[in-house]
Amino acid sequence: MAASPHTLSSRLLTGWVGGCVWYLEGRAMQESPREFIRLFRSVRKQWMTFQHFTFLRRMYVTQLNRSLNQQVKRKPEPTVSPFLERSSLAQAKAETCAMRPLPPPHLPLARKPNDKELLELESASVIEGSLDVGRETKEEKQWKEMKLHLDDLPGILARLSKIKLTALVVSTTSAGFALAPGPFDLPCFLLTFVGTGLASCAANSINQFFEVPFDSNMNRTKNRPLVRGQISPLLAVSFATCCAVPGVALLTWGVNPLTGALGVFNIFLYTCCYTPLKKISIANTWVGAVVGAIPPVMGWTAATGSLDAGAFLLGGILYSWQFPHFNALSWGLREDYSRGGYCMMSVTHPALCRRVALRHCLALIGLSAAAPVLDVTTWTFPAISLPINLYISYLGFRFYVDADRKSSRKLFFCSLWHLPLFLLLMLTCKRPPGATCAGGEPRG
Repeated sequence: MAASPHTLSSRLLTGWVGGCVWYLEGRAMQESPREFIRLFRSVRKQWMTFQHFTFLRRMYVTQLNRSLNQQVKRKPEPTVSPFLERSSLAQAKAETCAMRPLPPPHLPLARKPNDKELLELESASVIEGSLDVGRETKEEKQWKEMKLHLDDLPGILARLSKIKLTALVVSTTSAGFALAPGPFDLPCFLLTFVGTGLASCAANSINQFFEVPFDSNMNRTKNRPLVRGQISPLLAVSFATCCAVPGVALLTWGVNPLTGALGVFNIFLYTCCYTPLKKISIANTWVGAVVGAIPPVMGWTAATGSLDAGAFLLGGILYSWQFPHFNALSWGLREDYSRGGYCMMSVTHPALCRRVALRHCLALIGLSAAAPVLDVTTWTFPAISLPINLYISYLGFRFYVDADRKSSRKLFFCSLWHLPLFLLLMLTCKRPPGATCAGGEPRG
């Protein structure tokens, strides 16, 4: 009877062949998990490669869009008439089509980038973006020189010379000239007027030249021409020189040497003493009061050629008037002066600031009484000037007691009209040239 194949295979498996088959089957069962893991890893690597490719494609599109945005800056479309609308649109389309895009950056996609290269590319893109933002911010904050137009130059030079303060100096000089005894000499008056104004412009310009770093920190002075860069420091110094030289020359050779010497001394006192003292000591207020007291003395010496008692009286009146005026002004600017680095009496010695203001308000009453004694005015002047002197003294007392912004503002604004009215009353009560002096002798 013939044997079946199954029987034959079973017999063969029972021998050494069966042992080999059993070994191969066991080996296959052991190797199958390893092959599965290797296949899974290869698939995962291919998936990671596709993920990297997607990241590189997005980064390329981002860089390309950024480059195009930097190359093409959109401008606001101007309002045009309907007749030109079609032509402008066609021109815009032509310009857009003619514009060439930037060439794509070279990225070797044939080779699989590793993690280190991806991190370098990502960090490079981040750094590039931050550098672009920093460059734009730096360009926005960069100092740009303002263009100077000839039409704006007179106004800039007027602010550089403190035209309002110069007008006050010239007016007090004119009052001193008019109150001096003797006939009124018009040519001499005009020379004194122009020379004093030029000297004041020079002193104020040099003062602003020295105080640029400090004025930039104060709200009151941050818009001055040198602080804003409207003119260069060289132009400011040149303007001051062009004002000082002819001004002193007019006062010296056109009027008299004494008046010219007073003009030179006042420029020196204001620029070389008062200006640096503002950062050192509160004594700058007393030095500044001397600077303001010299112009009426110059007017007196221009008319008489000598320093008489009347000249010192006018200087004393201007000297005392400046303390309530400036102390009240500086009281409301204490924070500003502190920020600017100035050593002011209202900041470091507030009680002294109030006492000095009241003291010199009362001193104006005594100086008014001394005017007829020194044969500058008649005896009517102390009587008619008493009401305004009492009023400013009352405001000085309120400033001394209250020491607030309201009382300081009232005292300051009162000083603005008190001085011109005071000088006008002096001119009204001026002693006539032929009147007798206090000693009974006729006035020369």
